[in-house]
Amino acid sequence: METGIANLLGALSLAVMDRIEQGAREVIGRGGETPAALVVIGYGQGMTNDKLRRILGLSHSGTVRLVDRLVSDRLVERRAGKDGREVALHLTAAGVATRNELMNSRISAVASLLDVLSPAETKRLETLIHELLARQDTSEMDRFTICRMCDDSVCTNCPLPTNKGKRVR
Repeated sequence: METGIANLLGALSLAVMDRIEQGAREVIGRGGETPAALVVIGYGQGMTNDKLRRILGLSHSGTVRLVDRLVSDRLVERRAGKDGREVALHLTAAGVATRNELMNSRISAVASLLDVLSPAETKRLETLIHELLARQDTSEMDRFTICRMCDDSVCTNCPLPTNKGKRVR
């Protein structure tokens, strides 16, 4: 393994995450998993506390507290789930607007790092990142976890495979 590139990619990853975190704090006033929770709930696939907990890697009680804060902030509401026992989480109108601000902030934060590249370099980097993601061995839950801050209006064809353990390398 090439440790030099791994070290550089790690540094770049932290620079990207620091910018995303700073932008999220400016939009919502909170960091941690709060922004990711808003993004994930906004995917609109009948998100439950348990699924949100697994995606964000939180404890049950931590997830309940997070959702309570989002409800208190009037960004999320709880509704009856599919089978009557579950509670489904949905964004309110304010939650949708805040999620949109988060997405714009995230894109701006990352795009500012790319401004130093030429259009040709940017395209090459996009191709390499796409290929790197496409070659990962991921499950559907891994995909949600990795993409927990992705703008699903931009990424309409996620390169991450969802066939963990079934890929021939």
